[in-house]
Formats: sequence, C-alpha cells, structure tokens
Amino acid sequence: MLKNQGFTLLELMIVIAIIAFLAALSIPTFSKIIAKTKRTEAYINLQALYAVQKAYWAEHGKYTTQLNGSGGAGWQPEGYHGGGSDEQFYYTYGFANGAEGQSYFTGKLQTSASYLNGTHADQNGFVAYAVGDIDGDGQPDILSIDQNKIIKIVQDDLQD
Repeated sequence: MLKNQGFTLLELMIVIAIIAFLAALSIPTFSKIIAKTKRTEAYINLQALYAVQKAYWAEHGKYTTQLNGSGGAGWQPEGYHGGGSDEQFYYTYGFANGAEGQSYFTGKLQTSASYLNGTHADQNGFVAYAVGDIDGDGQPDILSIDQNKIIKIVQDDLQD
C-alpha cells in the first residue's frame, strides 16, 4: 500500500503563518538599521564640512556660510547634482539664509532648508546642520557640528 507523502494544507498554512510573524517582527528592526546607516552618512559629511571650514578660517580669518560658488569654501556633498530626489546623499546640509548649491545642499530625502535655522558662521565660530526625515514621520533628524568638531543630535528622528 502506498502512503501519500507531502505536507497537508494545514501544515503549510502554519509554516506560512510562522514566517509571516517572524517577518513582521523583523521589519521595525530592519527599518531602524537603514535609518542609522543614513545617519552615518551625515556624520561623515559633517566632518568633511568641518575640515573645509577650518581650512577657510586658516586662509581668511573667519568661517563662512558660503560653502560653494564664488568666494565660497569649495565644499559640496560628494556627487552633488543640483539637489533633490536624484542625489546620492540623503540629508540636507549647510546653513540657512542662502541659496541651494551655495549655502546648503538638498539631499534625496528633500528635507526643507527651513530646518537649517539655528546655523551661523562668523570669525569666532560656526554651527552647520545636517537635516533629514530618515524614517518618513514628518519630523527630521537634525545634527549639528561646530568649530570645535562637536557633533550634537539637535533632534533625534530615531527615537521610538
């Protein structure tokens, strides 16, 4: 007598339910890992911006909000193409009260430059921001760097 081999429909449904449950548990963790990766980009670009500001200060005796363009410090994020969703970087970097491509650079997340309020540069120091809504909740992640190379999380978008 031949015995049917294989799984019953009930057994397959139980396995699928277990896989779906495990996947549902892992999605928030995966999303947080992706967000932390995006924030790492911000740390790297802020440190590059700091180095350029220090070089500008050594040459001119002051810090500048003009990061690129005529008379600027000569900095822009790697691969900058004019700002927006086609960029290879995520955050918006720079200083308020300037123009796109000169004082600030809009990344792939297209976070508004209005969140750059609180930035400044003069002969005594500077504070530059990196802003990005990395988890899509409408509240941006805001990081700052100053003339002492101190990076602060001004607003944390990774909090639960």
